[in-house]
Amino acid sequence: MSKFKQYSFRALALLIVAAQSLFAQEATAPQADILQAINAGANYAADVLLDEEGKSRCDYNVLQGKWYPYEPAWHTGQVIYGLVRAYQVTHDEKYLEAAKRAGDWWVGLEIKDNPKLAGMIYAAHDDYVDEYLIYSTLTDGSAGLFRLYGVTGDKRYADVPTAAGYWTYENMWIPEHRMFYNVVDPKTGEVIKNHSPFFPDLENPGLNVVARPNNEGSIHRDMYNYTGDERNKEIFIEVCEGVLQTQDEDGLWMNFMPNSKEDAYFHPRFNLWYAESLLDGYELTGDQRYLDAALKTGRLYAKFQKGDGTIYYRNYLSGKANKNSICGSAVSFAGIIWLRLLQNGVGAEFEENIEKSVKWVLKNRYASDHPDKNLAGGFFEVRTRRRHGGYWISIRDIATSFGLRFLSDYHDHVFASTSN
Repeated sequence: MSKFKQYSFRALALLIVAAQSLFAQEATAPQADILQAINAGANYAADVLLDEEGKSRCDYNVLQGKWYPYEPAWHTGQVIYGLVRAYQVTHDEKYLEAAKRAGDWWVGLEIKDNPKLAGMIYAAHDDYVDEYLIYSTLTDGSAGLFRLYGVTGDKRYADVPTAAGYWTYENMWIPEHRMFYNVVDPKTGEVIKNHSPFFPDLENPGLNVVARPNNEGSIHRDMYNYTGDERNKEIFIEVCEGVLQTQDEDGLWMNFMPNSKEDAYFHPRFNLWYAESLLDGYELTGDQRYLDAALKTGRLYAKFQKGDGTIYYRNYLSGKANKNSICGSAVSFAGIIWLRLLQNGVGAEFEENIEKSVKWVLKNRYASDHPDKNLAGGFFEVRTRRRHGGYWISIRDIATSFGLRFLSDYHDHVFASTSN
């Protein structure tokens, strides 16, 4: 990299950090402010994030002024989840109608033209591994669909992810290891077991490269609640056991991508998904081990949240972080986990972290009259990386999706008794 590019990159990082610190001044969080942010974010999700088909536009490249797909089934599912939560708080039918439009697109991903994949959905990655179907793209996205079913009663929104969940169990589950394979070839229907499109140059990858516990989204818990099929409960508990047995002492899952044990780097959201699934497991079974394991993850993230509420995208176990990417979705997602721990009786230590997250999310949003209509009203997150020989600076839809979930959960926790 040339010195000019190095200096440009550093200058960009300094500008981002400076702007973020200006936004994150001390703030209070009255109910009116929470509701204003939920409405602004939900309008942005309905009017901007969802395209004409109903799917999320995903990642906005600010240098190009252009949107790019990134795991659309997952991103759209998260937008749906955020809109449903916003609807449940505000009762604004616009948000529910937008969620239904997105849900209609999502259920349209059901694969019907390949007998080997019948029941699965087209859960394409669409970033650097192209069209491969990714297990967690399905499961992360499915959570929004089950919640959409919960408020509409439309069985399509539960039937399609349920069928896909059964397909993955029949084809991708590794019972002796309590894990699922990660990737499926969409043309052949082959489950990828001996190589990884994420690491194309890696010969003879081990099991932890091609498979994970993959409990993001708690799809089998949702399938159990929907169908009453005890097998789904048993599968979900087995996966929770796999999550539990692979957690390390720091409360993370460093043996699996997108964490990097070699670089001692952990992904800002991946570990929170596993903690969330363990909380789901605790609430389903009462098994204290699951709650204790989620608590370990919550404590690790509390250590990495900065004084103003910031959580960076790339964090290292040494305590360092790359400050060129600010992960607003992690600020909100960590807040969701801390709040659930609190509600389950073990999270009093996180009250300050929760408040820091609320203040950060309220302050770090684009104004509704922002001149770039692709951003106006959205919640802030920036991911900077090198791609295609240049800088790829993305503002991500998931900041708004997770922000809506977090502020809605916070609103219900603090204000529900006064607003009913």
